[in-house]
Amino acid sequence: MNIRKLPHIVIVGAGFGGMEVARNLKNAPVQITLIDRHNYHLFQPLLYQVAIAGLVPSQIAYPLRTIFRRQKNLTFQMGEVTSIDFESRYVKMDGSIIAYDHLILAVGGQTNFFGMSSVEQNGFQLKDIQSAVNTRNHLLKIFEDASREADAEKRRAMLTFVVVGGGPTGVETAGALAELITHVMAKDYPHMSLKEVRVLLLEAGNSVMPAYPEELRKATFDLLRSKKVEVMLNAKLTNYNGQRVTLANGETIATQTLIWTAGVRASEITDRLGVQQAGSGRVRTDAYLRIPSHPEVFVIGDAAYLENGNGQPLPMLSTVAIQQGKVTAQNIQKILKGQKPEPFHYKDPGLLATIGRNAAVARIWGLSFSGFIAWVIWVFLHIYRLIGFRNRLLVLINWAWEYLFYENQVRLITKE
Repeated sequence: MNIRKLPHIVIVGAGFGGMEVARNLKNAPVQITLIDRHNYHLFQPLLYQVAIAGLVPSQIAYPLRTIFRRQKNLTFQMGEVTSIDFESRYVKMDGSIIAYDHLILAVGGQTNFFGMSSVEQNGFQLKDIQSAVNTRNHLLKIFEDASREADAEKRRAMLTFVVVGGGPTGVETAGALAELITHVMAKDYPHMSLKEVRVLLLEAGNSVMPAYPEELRKATFDLLRSKKVEVMLNAKLTNYNGQRVTLANGETIATQTLIWTAGVRASEITDRLGVQQAGSGRVRTDAYLRIPSHPEVFVIGDAAYLENGNGQPLPMLSTVAIQQGKVTAQNIQKILKGQKPEPFHYKDPGLLATIGRNAAVARIWGLSFSGFIAWVIWVFLHIYRLIGFRNRLLVLINWAWEYLFYENQVRLITKE
């Protein structure tokens, strides 16, 4: 068969959704071009572990060319798609044009600061490797600076760490940061009183983990408090100038560290497509994850807006993107065979979040539980989902060492 006559599938984005489409089309009679601005797949749920010096970037990222080395019908191109012509069916990437028969937009999301430019400029975020490394460098340098600061008021501000957003990422970050300070930094800085250290978790709503059942929200709150995290509910942030957080009620908090985890929106390219969008810039799709006016174009993952049976939008989670990627690959093969595609239905695998060592909350098979068992499930699930045996083994060794000795091995301040 002449490969030039094969249907050309272009996948933009090598996150969870894009990867799943590519893998599930491995044996299909198609030609695939996978485009991403990075040459690796990133396991984003563990970015906060890089930020708190628990893992190095290479343990949560894996080269795309290595992943797809044996997939003969796929070509990877590193670059950024700048525009898409739906009528002529091509994407423009760094000056070159790539035509497609079917297009999958798995472009992911980006941090949503809700128009607060002061937070964007002065705060830290956990959206990619560089932002996580920047956060790690800052946290480690703060302790170095505080260790020689004689002014008590300035030192207290330096040792006040604010995490904004009471969702899973914020909860996991705050819990891990508190443990880093209590069990690791306390040994590294024996002459500095860490009683001055504060880790605050700010949530604008009236509970942490708002998407979780009531019993897990309460369990999360209690676990955070047990790790000395100060949880502030109904605390809406309005400004951060790099030195002071300002809340809507007028309260201020002196701090040099604000980690923002409170919002995600679709990648900005969705704003330039000229198609109907919903909240957070997500593209409205039909039941088959296609743009209604262009059925040859699929949108999946964080960039897609599709409601579940209760009229609520599907959450921006990796589990959603993975399932959508698998169904999209199946539907493309059905369409190529002249068959009718199947609508997408999300199967909720449960909820899971960790709040540090020995502590997690989970809801699986209709059962809610917290503590050590939930933490063990969380550990093995994340290791299983890491790509590459080398990464799984290294992460397992790191976590086992840290668990036994409360010792983080990657406390390096590197050049940003």
